[in-house]
Amino acid sequence: MGAEGFGPRIVFHIGSIPVTETVTVTWLIMFVMLVFSILATRNLKREAKGFQLVVEQIVKVINNLTKQNMGERNAVWAPFVGTLLIFIGLSNIIGLLGFRPPTADLNTTMSLSITTFVLTQVFGVKSKGLGGYTKGFMEPIPFLLPLNIIGELANPISLGFRLFGNIVAGVIIMTLLYGALGSFTESLLGLAVPLLQAGVPAVLHIYFDLFAGLLQSFIFTMLTMVFISGAME
Repeated sequence: MGAEGFGPRIVFHIGSIPVTETVTVTWLIMFVMLVFSILATRNLKREAKGFQLVVEQIVKVINNLTKQNMGERNAVWAPFVGTLLIFIGLSNIIGLLGFRPPTADLNTTMSLSITTFVLTQVFGVKSKGLGGYTKGFMEPIPFLLPLNIIGELANPISLGFRLFGNIVAGVIIMTLLYGALGSFTESLLGLAVPLLQAGVPAVLHIYFDLFAGLLQSFIFTMLTMVFISGAME
């Protein structure tokens, strides 16, 4: 594991600035999303077929998800919701390709949760006005003001740590499993080739990287919509 333990390793330096695996994989995901967006929006035709039809169905699902959870008047949030959902989903399942998920780094998950927190406060004030928004912290009785403030500040912390905890737990378990299988192969079979690592972890990869990864991206996005729409109502 090296000196970094279960943390992201430093890939290279830009001058004196270390660039970790989290940053490089995030750049890769951003590049993939950018290329996909360019390919998906060029040569659009009135009658959708093939790839354009698939893209339109994805957009339709995201629009419906946003409307169902934030209301018709907040449908303009669909691009943000879709970007967040796809980015976190790709970040979570990229472990299937042998990369360390960026969401296994607390810096990433807390950055996403703080973004949600800032948007919640800004659009809450914009929707209700400063007086109306702050008044909501004194409901149902003014005595609960400190508790309501603490609860609001706890939202980004719980949101970021929930995503981080679930993803990093899978990374740790899979790392330990690969290490154990490598040792078993060498001690039991006397082979230097990691034979048992080839197929045994596949089922756990499907659960931790695919099922749990997509589920956590959906949960994070749903909570983001709930927090923002709740602040604006």
